[in-house]
Amino acid sequence: MFKSYIISINISEKKGETKKPVDKAILKENWGIIGDAHAGNWHRQISMLSAESIEKMRKYGYEINYGDFAENITIKNGEIHKFPIGTKVKIGNALLEITQIGKKCHLSCAISKKIGKCIMPIEGIFLKVIKGGEIKINDEVIFYLEEEQSA
Repeated sequence: MFKSYIISINISEKKGETKKPVDKAILKENWGIIGDAHAGNWHRQISMLSAESIEKMRKYGYEINYGDFAENITIKNGEIHKFPIGTKVKIGNALLEITQIGKKCHLSCAISKKIGKCIMPIEGIFLKVIKGGEIKINDEVIFYLEEEQSA
């Protein structure tokens, strides 16, 4: 089991643009974040990135804000891209599952246009919502494998 917490929740109305921070969001089962362009009945309903991954890009001298990588949830403390697919993630009453690690970067995304490289394809993770609920800044985020829950 690994624990972290939310430092930013980010949504956008259109795909291909940076996401803007919000204080809280509603996660809908088998959909994602209500009001976010990437929500839908597919395996990449929510994207997540750690602040440490974003900090790697800042060290190159880029001014980057949370949500600029189009991540829905930014958390503190963790190499979350090292968790295996199938890992469960609990945030408040909501339950999510990691479905993909990294992605193929498309050149039309806002961050690639802005700085020419992107950490999301390497260290971002994607999740589906198994059980919905409200999430907010500073909520605890718990990563665990299925067998850890039953122990």
